[in-house]
Amino acid sequence: MAATEDVTEGRLLLAEYDRIKEEQKTRIGFRDNLIYFTLAASSAVLAITVQSGKAQLMLAVPVICLVLGWTYLVNDEKISAVGCYIREQLGPRLAELSGAHGAVFGWEIYHRDDAGRTTRKRLQTAVDLFMYMVLPMVCVIAFWCSPAVQPLLVIVSAVQTAALTVLGWQLLRYAEW
Repeated sequence: MAATEDVTEGRLLLAEYDRIKEEQKTRIGFRDNLIYFTLAASSAVLAITVQSGKAQLMLAVPVICLVLGWTYLVNDEKISAVGCYIREQLGPRLAELSGAHGAVFGWEIYHRDDAGRTTRKRLQTAVDLFMYMVLPMVCVIAFWCSPAVQPLLVIVSAVQTAALTVLGWQLLRYAEW
């Protein structure tokens, strides 16, 4: 019996499911670690700033938060996209092939109906906004209030503020409440 005879649409769809769930799992781990890494990197910069007394170093925090925040956002969106694809495309195709009367991959739907999900999603959005927008803006404002203010650095901090605003808007836009 040739290997191609064993290939069915159902098996291909199940193999696809396994692969995208593995990708989703990897992205979840990476995304969740980005918050810890952001906190550690920002804390390190702030410690160095305090030790050196150079307030302009605080402008590194917005750069860290922009880069890691954007990476967080992209991974979070892909995680959600995988779940949506499973619920709306892959699951229904497998249900049709198998003749199932109901959703396949029920967990993909079930866990979204949890009564506390909306509250958790809102709290997570608040944490995301704090980490990737409020924390770096506090650093920008602290820099503006310091004696280290120079015209070029004010321009840099204004650009950072605009970029942080865009990131914050994107975090709100992609939040699934």
